[in-house]
Amino acid sequence: MLNRIIIMGRLVRDPELRTTQSGVSVTSFTLAVDRDFKNRDSGEKSTDFIDVVAWRQTAEFICKYFGKGRMAVAEGRLQIRDWKDRDGNNRRSAEVVADNVYFADSKRDSAGGSDSYGAPRAYGAPAAPAYGGGQSYGGGYGAPAGDSSGFAEIDDQDGDLPF
Repeated sequence: MLNRIIIMGRLVRDPELRTTQSGVSVTSFTLAVDRDFKNRDSGEKSTDFIDVVAWRQTAEFICKYFGKGRMAVAEGRLQIRDWKDRDGNNRRSAEVVADNVYFADSKRDSAGGSDSYGAPRAYGAPAAPAYGGGQSYGGGYGAPAGDSSGFAEIDDQDGDLPF
């Protein structure tokens, strides 16, 4: 079975770092996520407000580098919780338990290896391997120095290709 969800939206408020009694860091925040289609009557896009929870280092990362209005991508699993309100009524809530959180601001806002606040681009994202000419992910795989197209020339004389 598969339970994977990826959402992108803007933080509704600044996240606050909390700690459990056992010392584990946790934060919860809400992402305002626009729907892909417009409402027939108003001609405007509707927005869903999706609750997200992050634990441990991911929670610390979010609280350190994200704030209200910041665009973020949260990747994780959907969790449904049953609970009772103050009046004893049964309630049900859906939330995303985030494994990874990424910056989703424009490239202009986060040029270089870090964003405008000096943070890495994402928490939980594996480092991209370096190929040809020491280039890493930002310059494209196998791209010669100075070539930012992400493509590299392949020698047509290579007889070792299996196809």
